[in-house]
Amino acid sequence: MTVSASWRSAPHTLAETTVQSYRDANFAAVKSLWEHSYPNDPPWNRAETVIPTKMATQPDLFVVALDEDELVGAALAGYDGHRGWLYSVTVARPHHRLGIGSALVRELEQRLAALGCHKINLQVRSLNMSLVSFYHSLGYRTEDRVSMGRRLA
Repeated sequence: MTVSASWRSAPHTLAETTVQSYRDANFAAVKSLWEHSYPNDPPWNRAETVIPTKMATQPDLFVVALDEDELVGAALAGYDGHRGWLYSVTVARPHHRLGIGSALVRELEQRLAALGCHKINLQVRSLNMSLVSFYHSLGYRTEDRVSMGRRLA
């Protein structure tokens, strides 16, 4: 498993890409991918915080995409018994528009459905309208909701 930022290499095709469960050996590559995809993320969204928590709770809802041995995408989901959520779905920029993001989402949808999940929610930052278009292409729709949150720590 390549753990450096080698995902900058030329992309192959979706047929050569494998989606599988996250493994500890993927940590450095996921961390690097997230740092490039989310450069201004707050500390609570960084790999050192998120990954250990995810691996302690529903580790099967953390998947990665590999192009041969190179990690080129990652995605997390959660399920509370009522609704599922997609988090941190990202693909390395050189590998955009190859179907890798769709494959990550579809894999998590299948895993959530197997747990009994009937509805999946996600949030997109308001400045990222291209991502809204991506999710629309997968059948997700904008809902009339106000998203609220509160940090406990």
